[in-house]
Amino acid sequence: MPAIVVHGGAGTIRKEERIPKVIEGVKEAVLAGWRELKKGSALDAVEEAVKVLEDNPLFNAGTGSVLTLDGRVEMDAAIMRGKTLEAGAVAGIWGVKNPISVARKVMEKTDHVLLSGEGAVKFARLMGFEEYNPVTDERLKQWEELRKKLLEKGEVKHWKKLNELIKEYPEVLRSTVGAVAFDGDEIVAGTSTGGVFLKTFGRVGDTPIIGGGTYANEVAGASCTGLGEVAVKLALAKSATDFVRLGMDAGAASEAAISLATRYFGKDTMGIIMVDSRGNVGFARNTKHMSHAFMRDGMDEPVAGV
Repeated sequence: MPAIVVHGGAGTIRKEERIPKVIEGVKEAVLAGWRELKKGSALDAVEEAVKVLEDNPLFNAGTGSVLTLDGRVEMDAAIMRGKTLEAGAVAGIWGVKNPISVARKVMEKTDHVLLSGEGAVKFARLMGFEEYNPVTDERLKQWEELRKKLLEKGEVKHWKKLNELIKEYPEVLRSTVGAVAFDGDEIVAGTSTGGVFLKTFGRVGDTPIIGGGTYANEVAGASCTGLGEVAVKLALAKSATDFVRLGMDAGAASEAAISLATRYFGKDTMGIIMVDSRGNVGFARNTKHMSHAFMRDGMDEPVAGV
């Protein structure tokens, strides 16, 4: 049974007026993916759904990505095919509109899984991706305000200070977008992010780490969102698919994965979406919000929420 689920990031949406816009954004993405899924390709469905989210400045991926401590955009993305275990990813890439599409090219055009930094940018140019500036005025303004707050707290060992800032200003944690789809034959998972506001230059989160923030095999696929270091340490996306292999459906596996994150690292850390090989959809979070939407056969409209 074909199915697709998307997320727009786990964390806290402080401004209530943003919630309807965010829900509309994930609905638009899941419908774009569903149109491709009905044509028969989970791979195309995931790429298109994530591209819609990357192009929406409400979300922290592609256009609207958050800025590093030194005011740059460094984006991560990954995509993985469950049937063949083929995967492609980019880390710390800049100057492109849709990192998820570059990640797909890494998977399809190279023998590698992950390209990073300048190498990823050079590869993107070779593949015909044009120069693009994803920085928005809103993100630039937020960066200036948050960086001032961080400097007030001291810049030495700023990555420790940033954890304190996240607690005080939860909007710092703007997370990630992702999609997982099953076309009746194959499961595909994809994830894209601008990372965490004011992150240390060169920091790579869970999104492009296969098994950490993105994973798919023959039984299930998963895309994670939240504190990337948590997902990496738990190999959370892979762990979630292992729960399915042990007999859980996507819903139960999602809850089990988030329980694992909560047990080791506490609340307000992670969210996850999943699809299994029976077309079951799952999603769970231990944060206040995680925008999401899904479609399955027999549904006329997507179900969405935060």
